[in-house]
Amino acid sequence: MSVQMEENVAPQAPAWRFKLGIVLVCIAIAMWLCVPIAAWAGVPSTRIAAITGVIFIVNKVLLLLVIAVMGKSGFQQLKSKIFGVFRLAPDTSIGRVRYTLGLVMFCVPLISASLEPYLDAIWPGLRPNIWQLQLLGDVMFLASFFVLGGNFWDKIRSLFVRGSRVVYPENPAA
Repeated sequence: MSVQMEENVAPQAPAWRFKLGIVLVCIAIAMWLCVPIAAWAGVPSTRIAAITGVIFIVNKVLLLLVIAVMGKSGFQQLKSKIFGVFRLAPDTSIGRVRYTLGLVMFCVPLISASLEPYLDAIWPGLRPNIWQLQLLGDVMFLASFFVLGGNFWDKIRSLFVRGSRVVYPENPAA
């Protein structure tokens, strides 16, 4: 009688350890709410800076504690759940129209932000200084990554890999 075990199944952390790790992550995130609350309450800026520094260090310690409590398997499980939610961009290739639209959404905010200081120096008062338009540009820039698809992330990443090479497809129409 032989028993076969599946090799690709990762062991999972015990339920209580995983839940405790999630509570610690929530505490680490919630601690950052102290900074705007302190600013709203009128705390001096030197104290807010000190609070921010303490929170930064405590967050690093809490992250190490989360890894220790959950173990490697539990931390991998948490990362897969968190980043699985943000896996919105498909890895499949996209059509020409969608790619063109994504490139426009990617380039317009970059060009606009690059030219703003020069435009203001050459022709003061021409550009409306409205924060909603700047926010729209930021949102458009971030949305362009999702419109361009998952393969675009690889293209951006290859800019920072010294040994990367361009490989053109055999059929350019594809």
